[in-house]
Order: sequence, then C-alpha cells, then structure tokens
Amino acid sequence: MESARSLLPERLPEEILGYASPTRAKIEFRGRISRSLIEEISRVKKEPDWMRRLRLRALELFEKLPTPNWVLGVEEIDLDELAHYVKPEVDQPVESWEELPKEIREYYEKLGIPELEAKLLSGLSVQFESETVYHKVKEFLERKGVIMLPMEEAVRRYPDLVKKYFTRVFPPSDHKFAALHVALWSGGAFVYVPKGVKIYEPVEAFFLIGRSLEAQFEHTLVVADEGSYIHFIEGCSAPMFKGYSFHDGMVEIYAHKNSVVKFTTIQNWSRNVINFNNKRGIAEEGARIDWIEGSIGSKITYTYPSTILRGRGASSSSIVVQLAKGPYIKDSGSKMIHLAPDTRSRIVNKSISVDGGVNIYRGLVRVVRGAKRARSHVECQSLILDDRSIAYTYPHNQVDEPTAQVTHEATTGRIGEDQLFYLQQRGLTEQEATSLLVMGFLEDVMADLPFEYASVLRRVIEIEFARLGGVG
Repeated sequence: MESARSLLPERLPEEILGYASPTRAKIEFRGRISRSLIEEISRVKKEPDWMRRLRLRALELFEKLPTPNWVLGVEEIDLDELAHYVKPEVDQPVESWEELPKEIREYYEKLGIPELEAKLLSGLSVQFESETVYHKVKEFLERKGVIMLPMEEAVRRYPDLVKKYFTRVFPPSDHKFAALHVALWSGGAFVYVPKGVKIYEPVEAFFLIGRSLEAQFEHTLVVADEGSYIHFIEGCSAPMFKGYSFHDGMVEIYAHKNSVVKFTTIQNWSRNVINFNNKRGIAEEGARIDWIEGSIGSKITYTYPSTILRGRGASSSSIVVQLAKGPYIKDSGSKMIHLAPDTRSRIVNKSISVDGGVNIYRGLVRVVRGAKRARSHVECQSLILDDRSIAYTYPHNQVDEPTAQVTHEATTGRIGEDQLFYLQQRGLTEQEATSLLVMGFLEDVMADLPFEYASVLRRVIEIEFARLGGVG
C-alpha cells in the first residue's frame, strides 16, 4: 500500500492551495447575528421546529454570556462583518469527485484527499464553506447498519435519534462560543454505530474554509452503541486569505457500554484562521474514548478535548501535539471528569514553540466523591527552540475522593547546541538536525497514531522546520 507520506505534497497546505480564489456562492448570509438571521438559516435547511427553537435558545444564551476572560486574540473578530452561512453551488452532496465544480474539486485534489479516501477510508464526508459537498461510504458500512450522513440530512431523516444526543454532551450554556456555535451550526457529520458492530477502517470528515471573512460552524456527532468500535478522523485546512476567517466547530461523542471511539484530528488551518473547537465525550460503563489532536496551523487555536467518565470502569486518553511557529498562539489541553468508580484517564500534551510562538496548556482532572479507585496521569512536555518563544502550563486538579490517585508531571526543555553540533558534524544541516530532534521528542506520541496519519503529521512538521531560517 502506498503510504500517506508519498501522497502528501512537498509544501504546506496553505502554500499548495495558494491564496483563496473566488468561488461562487448560491446563498450567503452576512452581518449582524439576529433572530431573523437564525430563522432564515433554519428555513433554508428545512429543519424541524425543535432544531429552530434550539438555535434561538442558543442565540439568547450567546447574547447573555460574557466572553471568557482567559481568551486572547478573539477581540479582533468582528462578527458583524463575517459571512455566517455560505452555501456553495452544489445542490446536494455528490458521490463522485467529477461532479463537483472544478474550482472546488481542485482544492481537495491538491491536498490528496481523493487518494487517501481510495486507499484508507471506509467513509468520507467533505465540507466546503458551510455545507457538505461530497459524501460517500462503502457498502459494507450500510450492510452493518452504520449510519453516516451529513449532519443536516441526519436531522431530517433520523430526528428522534439525533435529538436524543445533539447538544446533550456539549450544551450551548457551557460558554459564549459554544452558544454561538449552536445558534449558527452548519455542516458536519453524524455517525451511529449499532450494537456490537466494529468498524476498523477509519471514516473521515474533512473541512475546508475557502474565503476570508467567513465563519465555519460544523457539528460532528458520533454515537457508538454497546460493544461497538469506530475510528473517526477529522481533517482541517484552508488556503491563505488576505483577511482572517473564524472557525467555531463542535464534536460530541457518546460511547455506550463497552464501546470504543477513537477520534483523531489533523488540524492544519492557514495562518489567517482563528480556530475555536469544542470537543467533549461521555463514556458509559466499560467504554473508552481516545482523543488524538495534531494542531499545526492557524493564527490562534483554542481546543480542549474532554471526556466525562460516567460509567464504572470507563477510560479515556487524550494525546495533544501542538506546534506554535511564528507569532501565533496555541492554547489547548485536555479535561477528564471522573464520576464513577474504577475509571481511568491519561493526558499527554507535547508542545513545540519556535520563532516567537506561544504554547499554553490548560488541563483539568476532576474526581468527584464516590469515584472510588479512580486513576489519572498527566504528562506535559514543552520544547522551546529559541529565546523569543514561550510555553505555559496551567494544570488544575480537583480531587474529592480519598481513594483516587492523580499524578502530574511537567517538563520544559530546549534543544542543546551540543546535540545540534553532533548531528551537523555528521552531514545534516541545522534545519535537518532540528527536525530530527523534534521528531524524536514526538516519537512516543506518533506511535499512538494510525500509521498513515502519523506519516502525514510527521511530514507536515518536517516541512515546517525546513522553512526555518535558523534556530537557537
């Protein structure tokens, strides 16, 4: 099988895609966020009344909730100037790449998405702007009863099933940007895996923002019934813009008894995107949720994969790799909430700061009284490559159960000149030596990634360091 490394072009996605070229929009809603705008989006999507009411309640919350005081950089967002909903000129999701308009198809071809789909995936949903434009699943998924649909279609076809879980894992009242998301959500994917069904070939949703001054609010909901298994991969990219764009997505996972959900994100937005991503899962008895987050691009990123361990013996891991290169901010971490006995969690956060980049880890481990014998371990490792870059670590542990064990370790280091000198004496350039040492720093994390996506993440990081003009 051809590896994903050979499918990845030799430049960063933002360089591959170039500056965003104009694409035609069938419908576009821009301007002040109001009740009439929300109702018009709901009408265009032909939503049931319960979804319209949910959007309007979220709008009320958005107007009342304060902006989180720990969020930096979002003050430059002027919501009144953004396009909140952009429907491309694709009437409905197609199942053939040739059916897409050329100017849209070329973006995905440059990124190698059709090749990755053919070789690795059992299902793929692709979103451009605010709507799903390509959607295809292999027949064996349908035979097993797996439901994988664009989110809007799932709302219409399976309203009772969707209503049972939608915003029940991550409610809009959580914070201001969660409320904004629920009021304006568009696109995303819905996946339901029936009881006892195990799907080992991954499914993927890929999201692309194609213009500046646009907001994208996709909503992904994964439900794994008892004893099932699913691996969901999320990819994100964007061309370069002359202005900024805003991403405010949401992922909800519900893992029923003894099920396993793996959720992998490879995020490589261009440097013009302000990225806010809300991710949370609920794990019932004996269930497991594993998060893997590779955060490479964007101007500013806020994301904290979180799991509520609600059933006895539930477990979760969260592995986050973040690279802040240049005058950019990566603010991320993980949250584990232990509500039941014999629950287990592990958080691994690895950050790399270079060229004045800022990395911030915010983590929470909460163990309530009665979650007997709960165990949690947190590892935070920061690598700083020059005197202009910064890394902060803000762990927060709340342990109310005396039988619980919660441990935390954090280290911050730099690549030593002696290490670079040693490798350069063996024929490597400074950039090659730095890249090799960085990959060694990430090696244990890469071992937990699917091979093909570890190759993609490794190659993107190598390309980033090939562009360095010097380190130290």
